[in-house]
Amino acid sequence: MSSDQEAVLVTGAARGIGRATAERLAADGFHVVLADLNGDDARAAAAAITASGRSARGATLDIRDRSAVAALLDSMPRIDAVVNNAAIFWDGPFEAASVKDLTEMFEVNVVGMFIVAQEAARRMQRGGRIVNISSRAYLGGASHAAYTASKAAVVGLTRGMAVDLAPRGITVNAVAPGLVETPMFRSLSAERQRDILRLQLSGTIGAPADLAHAIAFFASRGAHYCTGQVLVVDGGKSLGSNGQ
Repeated sequence: MSSDQEAVLVTGAARGIGRATAERLAADGFHVVLADLNGDDARAAAAAITASGRSARGATLDIRDRSAVAALLDSMPRIDAVVNNAAIFWDGPFEAASVKDLTEMFEVNVVGMFIVAQEAARRMQRGGRIVNISSRAYLGGASHAAYTASKAAVVGLTRGMAVDLAPRGITVNAVAPGLVETPMFRSLSAERQRDILRLQLSGTIGAPADLAHAIAFFASRGAHYCTGQVLVVDGGKSLGSNGQ
């Protein structure tokens, strides 16, 4: 990367929304560090980006490990933006959820995000941008109460962080995806996929690139006057006109 090139860390970047976001930000001129628990896939994704003539590298990262997060950030010449995309999903009726299920959702989706954001903010200069990936599910939905709770917490943290970091000139915003064509969605049973798709107002499913466009805005310097906001990108589902 060049000395004046902005750098961004994208977590959960090996596939899906994270990978599409990394590709978009690289195309926008960032040096992108793609971090994922699956380091081999992250490095393969980074190699594909560099093969296109853009700047990227891949890394193995467990976002729950503060020392590993700090070491990765310290290995970067600078940190201008971070996209907290890494997350896990749980699907099932509320009565079937265990304390372990709820705890795991929060350990990754909230605590891990908190660690990455905090360590990144400590290293950012004025003009830094933090983008947290929540979910349209934070508004509520059937059969994933533990996940919903964790993504609602992401929204709360985003707003709190935005207030505390504003005096330092660091913006914090969230993007809340709706139904997106990702391995996470395809891991559900075919029947469950059909049930969820039937609730889509548009009758369609989004692509990872659709979310990458929204994330790229908040990660850009052009979004300097936006902070503490939540952008829902869900094909209209949050309008509530076609089910819950």
